[in-house]
Amino acid sequence: MNGVELFLLGRTLMKIGETAMPEPEGGSGRYGGSTRAVLIVASDVAAHPDSAVGEIASRTGLPQSQVSTSVARLKEAGAAITAPDPADRRRLLVRQAPELSARVMKVRAGTIEDALAAALADSTPEDRKEVADALEVLARHLSPRTSARARTRDKAPQ
Repeated sequence: MNGVELFLLGRTLMKIGETAMPEPEGGSGRYGGSTRAVLIVASDVAAHPDSAVGEIASRTGLPQSQVSTSVARLKEAGAAITAPDPADRRRLLVRQAPELSARVMKVRAGTIEDALAAALADSTPEDRKEVADALEVLARHLSPRTSARARTRDKAPQ
């Protein structure tokens, strides 16, 4: 597998993940680009608690305005909290909420079986189990926190 194939696989997995999530509240249809940004920010916040919006924007490559909007949506959903930075009261630090909101619990309670079956329409149940098991292995090794540790190690002086 090369970098392009890995990138395309990642996009396919994102689409399957979007299909597996429950419909957004308010009947606004499937997830759009702005919701993807919220998920990217939520993942970064999980890996880097107490980060400022500018730091999240730098790590994710999203515009600062989009990160700010995503943080507001996460706060509204009860998934994140903010607090003033003690070192610079003008900045807000973002972290995951200590308690899961009903919306977050609903999203996390969903499973991928139906979305995976749809994506692998011509596959056998054994094939789908093999793919699901492989995804579990990838999730264990490549979680946002694991990826953050790898990036931190890469930047450490040798």
